[in-house]
Amino acid sequence: MAEEITASVAATTATNRKKRSLWPTVLRWVPTSTDHIIAAEKRLLSLVKTPYKTEQVNIGSGPPGSKVRWFRSASNEPRFINTVSFDGKEGSPTLVMIHGYGASQGFFFRNFDVLAQHFKVIAIDQLGWGGSSRPDFTCKSTEETEAWFIDSFEEWRKAKNLSNFILLGHSFGGYVAAKYALKYPEHIQHLILVGPAGFSSETEHMSEQLTRFRSTWKGAIANHLWESNFTPQKIIRGLGPFGPDLVRKYTSARFGARSQGHVLTEEESRLLTDYVYHTLAAKSSGDLCLKYIFSFGAFARMPLLKSASEWKVPTTFVYGFQDWMNYECAQEARKQMKVPCEIIRVPQVALSLSLPVVQLGNRNFMPSFAMKNRSTTEISSSTCRVVTLYS
Repeated sequence: MAEEITASVAATTATNRKKRSLWPTVLRWVPTSTDHIIAAEKRLLSLVKTPYKTEQVNIGSGPPGSKVRWFRSASNEPRFINTVSFDGKEGSPTLVMIHGYGASQGFFFRNFDVLAQHFKVIAIDQLGWGGSSRPDFTCKSTEETEAWFIDSFEEWRKAKNLSNFILLGHSFGGYVAAKYALKYPEHIQHLILVGPAGFSSETEHMSEQLTRFRSTWKGAIANHLWESNFTPQKIIRGLGPFGPDLVRKYTSARFGARSQGHVLTEEESRLLTDYVYHTLAAKSSGDLCLKYIFSFGAFARMPLLKSASEWKVPTTFVYGFQDWMNYECAQEARKQMKVPCEIIRVPQVALSLSLPVVQLGNRNFMPSFAMKNRSTTEISSSTCRVVTLYS
């Protein structure tokens, strides 16, 4: 009898403990931090075969001679840019890679091995993203927001003592790379813009469909959320323990079948999901740039197209056939450019997945060294191997 009572009490206690632990588990946020991001990055980059090194490059507390910090932060503490470097062959040109919005350098993990065969590859997390420092974001204008990224990148360049390098920017990173090249063309040998954002303006390129949507109540709400700086990262942070599951669905949907027709392996999917979650859920910082750079619909407030005549760096544009960034904007820009410019369109590439390098037969084709004419090249899917660029 005593044994039965004891067993009953134990069972009841276990049941109550389970009930008490249910809500704390549901409400408990998944911990994240810069350390978590760096650890997740290390696990993801373990898939890369090429040896590499990582470093936190000190860029100081703000632009030299300026009274503002990164950017109007009350803190004078130094800030750091998370950097990963792959040593290429002796004499190889240096390729610096800048990721897109909501991404970080680890998104390029399937590109590093291929690119390292031709370049000394350096990829960074922009200030306020990935494993880089995340200062409080207090910019109040497009000009200040551009300075956040351009000036911090220039301080990184000086700290690394780099010059005469090839600069590749993808999506929003293409916008930053182009703006940097306009301000500091003397440091760049060649500019590669992969599915770049920020060329089109709202007044000239808004579609009828988007115009109609914006006139509806749903469009008004969406526009209000945009102007209120309600970012995708806020959703991930707000979901707490459900955030990783949403990110898992996102990575599966976006990257499930994009690399040479093959899905991510189970390990790749797991490591990428873990990495993406931590980069999105960590402290809000650079992600708050969105409304200052773009209006609703991803139209640039200060379009690159208006600066095309000021271009001083030879440029290659790379788009996928199904890229959501319109290559026709690059064609318009090329008409005004006074430097060599080529536009490459690649098949079997959808949405924002594009490539900096393709292989034609047995010959590696590097867009940055094939600038004999101002052409638009459409590469046949039967003659090229697509090197998928994530993000």
